[in-house]
Formats: sequence, C-alpha cells, structure tokens
Amino acid sequence: MNTSLLSVEQLTKEYKNGKHAIRGVSFSLEQGECLGLVGESGCGKSTLARCLLRLEPVTGGTITFKGKPIQQLNEKQLNPYRRDMQIVFQNPAAALNPRLRIRDSLLDPYNQYGRHMQHNYFSCSSRSAFVDELLEAVELPSSLAGRYPHELSGGQKQRVTIARAISIEPAMIVLDEPTASLDVLSQGAILTLLEQLQRQLNLAYLFISHDLAAVSRMSSRLLVMREGQFVDEFARQEMFAEDRHEYTKELISIY
Repeated sequence: MNTSLLSVEQLTKEYKNGKHAIRGVSFSLEQGECLGLVGESGCGKSTLARCLLRLEPVTGGTITFKGKPIQQLNEKQLNPYRRDMQIVFQNPAAALNPRLRIRDSLLDPYNQYGRHMQHNYFSCSSRSAFVDELLEAVELPSSLAGRYPHELSGGQKQRVTIARAISIEPAMIVLDEPTASLDVLSQGAILTLLEQLQRQLNLAYLFISHDLAAVSRMSSRLLVMREGQFVDEFARQEMFAEDRHEYTKELISIY
C-alpha cells in the first residue's frame, strides 16, 4: 500500500495539437518533505504543477493524493481535497485581487474551505484575530490588513499569498517559482520564511524553479526536468556526483 502524501505514476499531458507538455513522469512526495523540481523555462514544470492540482486535465497516468486517485474526480468530488493542496505563484500581484483588502484576501480561502478543517493552527476568537495571526506567521504587521495589494511591496505581497495558502491547514503547497519576481534580498527572506513554516506546520512542498541554488537550499530531493521528462533524480548531497545527467551538470555549471 502506498502511504506517500502524493504519488504520481506515468503522468502525461498532451495538447490538441499533439504536443506533449508532460511525458510519463512518476514521483512521490512525503508529508513534511520538500521536493525540488528544476529545469529551464518551458520544460513543463508549471504545467505539471497545474495538472497535480487539477487546474488542468491530464491525458494519462494517475495522481494519488492521501491514498485517493484524484485524476478523474469531478469538481464537487475534488472540493474536500482542494483545501489540502495549495499553490503559491510566481507573481503575487497577479495572485491577489486588486479590489480586495488584504484581510479579505486572507479570509477568502477560509470562507470557502473552512468547514473541511479538522484542526486549527491558529486558535482565534474572531476573524480579525485570525487575520492578525496569519500576518504574524509571515512576519507582517497587522496594520497591513486594511490595505490593498498595490500598497504593498513585492516581498510583502508574496508573504500575503503564503499566509493565504497556510490559512486552511494544507498538507501540501506547490511553490511555483515563488521568488522569481523578487529582488535578491526579498528572495532570501522568503526562502527563510518558507523553511520556518515547513518546520512549524509539517508542510510538504513541491518547490519549482529554474534557480538551482534556491531549489538545492530548500529541497532534500531534486528532480530535473527537460522537455516534459525527468532526466535526473537525486538526494541533495548527491548533486555533484560524477554520474549526474549531462543536463544536470549544465545547470550546475550555471549555479
């Protein structure tokens, strides 16, 4: 019996024009683990992320989440699983509704999925206190709750999207290039925050990036993707081994 949090077997994504974005990939993710996925732009990383979260249909293969095959579930059947599968996108400005104050953006997932929560990381007596604790968890002042996204810096906006992702107690967060749009100082701060939250909340991460330095910092295992396929898989401490794939060595030379 497979006890992994997420298990993917021979997943394929083919578009109507016959182009394969994903070619029969397989991997697993354990609770509390950070698995890194690295590869150049256009290799299929983000498409894979969207397929895992059922934001795009798959052509073939299986996605098993918490012991349940979910690749064929309809939207109603998927709803209880949505809470446990969250994503942080590359561009926080695009991920936040510009018309909503930060407090409302943070409460939106809870309003939709809160009934499925079995326990609460944040013991609060009111929604206002809940928002304050979420902001504190991502090291933002509670005074930002009444502001709009355009009033925040890029790093602050990304912290808000992370707070929103953890607000409903997910088991897994897909981090799709979470630092790519940020300056160098903000990148390091966001990675440190993600490490802290993973330890505190026992989160599983799928960390997707073209930045091998960021992926290797965060991940205990790494997958290397090229043209829709995995060409290499290894533990972080094995990254510089002689038997690494030639494409991995190319990425390391840039790193």
